[in-house]
Amino acid sequence: MASHRLDQFDKIVKMGKEGQMALNDYWIDFALYTSFEYWLMVSFLIVPLIYLFFKIDKSKIFFMGFYGYSIHIFFGYIDLFGRNLGLWNYPFPIIPIIPGLSIDSSLIPVTFMLVYQWTLNYKKNYYVYTIMTSAILSFIFKPLLVALGLFKMYGNINYFHLFVCYLIVIMIAKFITNVFLWTERRYNNPKNH
Repeated sequence: MASHRLDQFDKIVKMGKEGQMALNDYWIDFALYTSFEYWLMVSFLIVPLIYLFFKIDKSKIFFMGFYGYSIHIFFGYIDLFGRNLGLWNYPFPIIPIIPGLSIDSSLIPVTFMLVYQWTLNYKKNYYVYTIMTSAILSFIFKPLLVALGLFKMYGNINYFHLFVCYLIVIMIAKFITNVFLWTERRYNNPKNH
């Protein structure tokens, strides 16, 4: 029984590998790296990082970096979940084995980092402004990506589902950041030693 189960698992892994090889071949066969869409995705990776370098508050760099990294990680998980279920994918990946690289690793985390930094600097409500940002990304930016052919949705997935994904990520990232801030304050307070 265990041998049959492992054989079945090996077949599933092989099918996943074959699917990835097909995506790699698609990327090469259609020379995606020569297309306008490809270079637009590259710009979604590089431009936000350059902008962030100049705009991030250097006095809060580790704090903001941790928050941005949390956003990146949780969007990466949600993106992987959606791609594995066949709910969405990116027809013009920068690197075929990491399709959402430019969006999930740069554009989205940098956007939320700058919004969060702005709410801190101007004493605005984090939740109000990150929810507004999530709505803009879900109901304006993602439809624009779909119209440009840079993002494809499948099945019953819709923009509201994407909005919920954004909300989940911003809540988790804020919670985890707050836990680390609380822990840092608690253990850096001389009264606790």
